[in-house]
Amino acid sequence: MSADSDVFPERPETRPIPITEWAADSEARVPQVRIAPHFYGLSLGLFAATCLTTFFVGATLFGRDPKTDFGGWFQAGLEYSAGVMTILLCHELGHYLQSLRYRIPALPPLFIPMPLIPFGTMGAVIVQQAGIGNRRQIFDVAISGPLAGLVATIPILYLGLSQAKYIVIEQFQGVGTMTLGDPLLLTWMAEWILGPKPEGFDVQLNPLLHAGWLGVFITALNLFPIGQLDGGHILYTLIGRRAHGVAQAIVFGAGGWILFTGNYSYLPMLVLISLFGIRHRATADDSVSIGWFRAVLGWATLSFLIIGFTPNPITMTGPDEAPAQSAPEAEPFPRRPLRHDEIEV
Repeated sequence: MSADSDVFPERPETRPIPITEWAADSEARVPQVRIAPHFYGLSLGLFAATCLTTFFVGATLFGRDPKTDFGGWFQAGLEYSAGVMTILLCHELGHYLQSLRYRIPALPPLFIPMPLIPFGTMGAVIVQQAGIGNRRQIFDVAISGPLAGLVATIPILYLGLSQAKYIVIEQFQGVGTMTLGDPLLLTWMAEWILGPKPEGFDVQLNPLLHAGWLGVFITALNLFPIGQLDGGHILYTLIGRRAHGVAQAIVFGAGGWILFTGNYSYLPMLVLISLFGIRHRATADDSVSIGWFRAVLGWATLSFLIIGFTPNPITMTGPDEAPAQSAPEAEPFPRRPLRHDEIEV
């Protein structure tokens, strides 16, 4: 995820050069801003903290008692943390390296630790100076994050599904559970790798599969064409100021959907987006063409929402909402203890 900001110092030697002077010197179009060293230390510190929080969430969800099986506990935490951090790092480096390429002042990636189940993180963000970078440059910076993240997410998702199998759902009825919704991409990949899902069964989660699911989830959220989200940047570079109307329609539609369904999973994010603003700032030069290839790539990337977004990411059920039933005697797949997207609470 990338976001504009005005936190960068405004010194005479670092102020943006007027657009009228760009043609004379293409290298002078972006001012030189030195990032304070403590921001790099902050980035490394937050990265390390997020590694720890994702490690302990992964070990808690998928590991056994560390006193009796420390090796399995450590491996579960390491696999989940490595998968999640690889996806987040690739996503943010996609933004950051493009910012460096175009000399757009940007802070190093800032990771957000969250020592709570089921994710262990709230993602990451880079902050770049507003008003610098023309339409084509902003497009490249915005789209590089989701694409780089997906390059890491798909193999991790594949490895996770390759280690997974179907398990019986009935045995968990009547038990307090938390279920993660499956986007179309995961459903299709599961059927391709594991075969058609038998009725009454579901895919058993493992650390890498959970990390891949989170990668798809984060990428889809960032591609919503609103404000400073990656999708907001991409849509603005595709259709200009008309993106404001699209963003407003999505926000109002999402608010109506939340009220109508009573599903408040996305309410915190909707409030946060609204506070940051749903309108996209103009680039330094909106008249620059992005060309047909970038236009096709932009629309194709935004369409990932169709297969990557799930309207019900987390579903909670109480321990007495459904009576427990015995599982069928014959099972086409071996049953294991609960280590799935249905987690006892």
